[in-house]
Amino acid sequence: MTGAIEQVIPSRRRDLGGFEVGRLLPAGQRRMVGPFIFFDHIGPAMLTAPLPRAMDVRPHPHIGLATVTYLFDGEMTHRDSLGCEQVIRPAEVNWMTAGRGISHSERFDGMRARGGMLHGIQAWVALPQGDEEVEPAFEHLDAQSLPVVRNASWSARVIAGELFGVRSPVRTHSRLGYAHVELQAGARIDVPRYAPERGLFVARGSVDVDGRVCTAGQMLVLGAAATPVVKATDPATVMLLGGDAVGPRYIWWNFVSSRRERIEQAKADWAGGRFALPVGDDHEFIPAPNDPLPEPHRRS
Repeated sequence: MTGAIEQVIPSRRRDLGGFEVGRLLPAGQRRMVGPFIFFDHIGPAMLTAPLPRAMDVRPHPHIGLATVTYLFDGEMTHRDSLGCEQVIRPAEVNWMTAGRGISHSERFDGMRARGGMLHGIQAWVALPQGDEEVEPAFEHLDAQSLPVVRNASWSARVIAGELFGVRSPVRTHSRLGYAHVELQAGARIDVPRYAPERGLFVARGSVDVDGRVCTAGQMLVLGAAATPVVKATDPATVMLLGGDAVGPRYIWWNFVSSRRERIEQAKADWAGGRFALPVGDDHEFIPAPNDPLPEPHRRS
């Protein structure tokens, strides 16, 4: 690898019963990038109507993290145990802080009868140790509420944190930067040194990063001191992500914690029905798997 690029992470594609996602984090040699502990590339997939309910993400629990949903195409409906119900559309953000515990569902209510293209990113941000047990919360921002930096050949929408001199109004618990960048063919953009740990994910098209070609579905982990130049070889969609490291974390199913015993408590609470289910969506839920608890995910 060059000094600009520490690692290249390919996506591992998984069929979710009607569309595929590509998992980037956690990876075998890289569990986290800053506080980002989970990163899934949803689609792109053309969904044919009517969409079966088996494609919906049924109610399930989380602790110790914030879930971040961002779409390029399509529509999903979020419902959670706080009573929040929110449709998310392209260029908007759903930021759900699980903290001490929350459950939610994500369903295709708005696309069920018409179908259409689905493309987006589902990410998890691990909360700092002192904030792992905060009260759960949910925040939605529409496209007009997220700051956009524009250049003649590229634009960057800052989803969370601070990048390119602007700050998103999304409330976070640690220093981070997360942005959606659109580049025209031939566009060049310098990646700033905005955080100690940074990643670059190509969602569409291909880019050249300091002489290395990166194609759709790949994530580059950038060197700590690097300020690489990204050149679009054709029109491209890129996600920039990173922030301060929060320390090693256990991750099991949908639970993230710095303490193994906290994961065990969450497992018992979900199995024992001690998590409230989403308001208006409490007729079914996803049972926990019977996987063993792994060792904490540490930076390689």
